[in-house]
Amino acid sequence: MANSKMITGCCICGGGPAGIMLGFLLARAGVEVIVLEKHADFFRDFRGDTIHPSTIQLMHELGLLDAFLQVPHQEVEQLGGYFNGVDVQIGDFTHLKVAKPILALMPQWDFLNFISQQASKYPGFTLLQEAKVYELIKEGSRTTGIKADTPNGTIEIKANLIVGADGRSSDVRRLVGMHVINTGAPIDVLWFRLSKNSATDPKQTLGRFEGNRMMVLLNRGNYWQCAYVIMKGELETIQSKGIEGFRDDVIAISPFFKDRVMELKDWTDIKLLNVVIDHLEKWYDEGVLCIGDASHAMSPVGGVGINLAIQDAVAAANILYPCLQKKESVSIALLKKIQQRREFPARMIQRMQVIIQNGIVRRKQTAGTKQPVPFFLKLFKMFPVLTRLPAKVIGMGIRPEHIRTPDIIQK
Repeated sequence: MANSKMITGCCICGGGPAGIMLGFLLARAGVEVIVLEKHADFFRDFRGDTIHPSTIQLMHELGLLDAFLQVPHQEVEQLGGYFNGVDVQIGDFTHLKVAKPILALMPQWDFLNFISQQASKYPGFTLLQEAKVYELIKEGSRTTGIKADTPNGTIEIKANLIVGADGRSSDVRRLVGMHVINTGAPIDVLWFRLSKNSATDPKQTLGRFEGNRMMVLLNRGNYWQCAYVIMKGELETIQSKGIEGFRDDVIAISPFFKDRVMELKDWTDIKLLNVVIDHLEKWYDEGVLCIGDASHAMSPVGGVGINLAIQDAVAAANILYPCLQKKESVSIALLKKIQQRREFPARMIQRMQVIIQNGIVRRKQTAGTKQPVPFFLKLFKMFPVLTRLPAKVIGMGIRPEHIRTPDIIQK
């Protein structure tokens, strides 16, 4: 493939949820599309796992729900929390009017493999892995293609549209020179895993608060993926107490881990996830569009990132496919329409994340105090019907999208 050249309708840089879903939907509508993924596979431990009801509903609309549910996953009907000794319910998905009102915990690499397998059924879909974009091809002020490094040499791809779906450190937005506005995030996350004990462990995914400590547990079948929240810059202080001190903190917030916490042998078993909240001032340029984390990096709070990225992809496909079907260049007006459609939901969720993060910071700064259960959680306990509201916001998001693209196979 040394110095090879290709032409396609849409070149998508990034094989995450936004990129793979957009590639699938466009290929499904008869558009030739190439997706570039810089890694050899989809396996990345920091990828989000929470497939929300909004995405479950999209699988139903695509006619894929039964096949999707065959992929190993755990189903959650209610989100719970543990606050200083008190169990609380935060969200009840069972009342959502969707095909299957659940939150599915599915490793993102399994989700991406599933969608890419569905996309491969369409002749216009091509996935190139180990392909890293390093340069844009320009004709005047318009981007008309990309150059990428691969194990077999350089590849040049010309396309009617280049899409940056390559995450919060997007090469595409950097090469275009798009203006990034950093909202700021005062917290980071320590990411590690501990094995499960079905006899003693909680039955559902939980956010756990104890004193000024916070940890979220994600059920990955035979182990817990743990996200321990810290203040930015706090890692050095935590490490100065030694791995034994950190194990004690984990036990303090989740006593049932006492028999397994030694699985954390040293600091190499614990990874730092740098939390970022930012957004692009403008998601597009002539011949280029950014979606997903490339246009609005999300905090892990609420596990919404993967689902917002998928919503971006659906909206983009709905708006773009008629133009790309005709093999026409995409106008600035059409790209602007996508930002106008998706910017409000992304920014609103980010604002909610900032409010929640600020609340976490306030609690972490009151070390040594036994804080009462917040009033709104007391209300949820007294009036369970109120848990439907956060379930709708978390589960369906703001302005949920629906499949409007055709399926060429079903014609």
